[in-house]
Amino acid sequence: MSLTYVIPDIHGRFDLMSEALHRVHAHAAGNGGTLVMVGDYVDKGPDSNKVIARLRRGMPDGWTFIPLKGNHDAMMAAGLRDPAKMARWLERGGDTVIQSYGDAAAIPEADIAWLEALPLTYADAHRVYVHAGLDPDVALDAQNEATLLWKRYPKGDAAGFNGRHIVHGHDSVARGPELYEGRTNLDTRAWRTGRLVTGVFDDATPGGPVAFIVVHGPTQDR
Repeated sequence: MSLTYVIPDIHGRFDLMSEALHRVHAHAAGNGGTLVMVGDYVDKGPDSNKVIARLRRGMPDGWTFIPLKGNHDAMMAAGLRDPAKMARWLERGGDTVIQSYGDAAAIPEADIAWLEALPLTYADAHRVYVHAGLDPDVALDAQNEATLLWKRYPKGDAAGFNGRHIVHGHDSVARGPELYEGRTNLDTRAWRTGRLVTGVFDDATPGGPVAFIVVHGPTQDR
């Protein structure tokens, strides 16, 4: 059985991400697979620098690794490139990123460039993976970046995308994941709740997850 594992919004919680990666490896039992990260690696939590460093190392042989871009990753890159956009980023959790590196000037150019180059979507035979959402009336290769990074689905919206199931994060629901016929929202506000849920999908089977890998850690107040 070929599997795809999907880890949602990390927001600087290196502790939760590290345990989730360990658990994914254990679940795969040496068989490898596909690992999709749906973005938001930075802001809010304490260790954005460590999260980026770990993700830039990638995965071992036998794995296909697809880290997607989230809106917070885009804001970080934009804020560091354009001083006019810095305040907006800092107000939304960017201050914790600077604290993790020690100083804004200490953030490596290579880390910023890595964030900028991240893809916005990934699709396989049965699913589309994205940070926030898709416009159902627009072709996948013509989607607006703002939609992919910022969309919030109406509560209860169960539609997929052209016959494919949508897997996303972005819209945090502490008691999630949210499971619908056409989409799965994996974001459980892990940076605050300490509960990170990885979705496990069977590559040969349409629809939602066949299993979950749940990691628990300390809560965080901010």
